[in-house]
Amino acid sequence: MQNPISDFSKEMQDYVAGLLKERYGHAVDLQLADIELQLNTPEEELTLCPTLFWAERNANFVVYKVGENTFHTQFFYSPAEQFGTGIDEFDDLEKCVVTVLQVQADQERVTILRSTTATEFS
Repeated sequence: MQNPISDFSKEMQDYVAGLLKERYGHAVDLQLADIELQLNTPEEELTLCPTLFWAERNANFVVYKVGENTFHTQFFYSPAEQFGTGIDEFDDLEKCVVTVLQVQADQERVTILRSTTATEFS
């Protein structure tokens, strides 16, 4: 297994924590993790990718480094309900985090609208 990708720096972690505090109005528990991914490597080798994880408003979020300044993100409610942003990779951490937060907020609005509409017609 390869691990050529450095961990999220303290500055990166603090920056993401600040973005989350701005979004939610309170400090969010940001956790470090690792995920094994099959990147564009020969022989289908797995690469250990540093990951930031947090959970908020019934959703779980991950941002993982797939290169030194390359990020991927998604959020999920359960293993069966996983969502991406429609963008394969980001070269800017702020844009990566803000985009996943916006996509999740949009998804949350759609869910609320559907449940409200379903209740009205029941």
